[in-house]
Amino acid sequence: MTSPHAMKAKVSAKGWVVIPAALRKRFGLKPGSLVEFLESDERIVLAPATKDPVEELYGKLAGHISLREALIEERARELKREEARVCVG
Repeated sequence: MTSPHAMKAKVSAKGWVVIPAALRKRFGLKPGSLVEFLESDERIVLAPATKDPVEELYGKLAGHISLREALIEERARELKREEARVCVG
């Protein structure tokens, strides 16, 4: 049974299938996007892979000071303030 919205593609000798441009655009598939193949009632279902939130954030803060370094710097400032209060008092 074929859906009226079905699109067809031919499987190459290497097992490659081209995803139609309309579907790539609709689902935001770009070069490098991951997809999943699922089995469902004698069918193969192709779906955009669920994004790993950790991988999505990897490298987003590159070039910025690390949280660890920021905490160390803040603690050093606090220590100087505490020492200044002790010396004055």
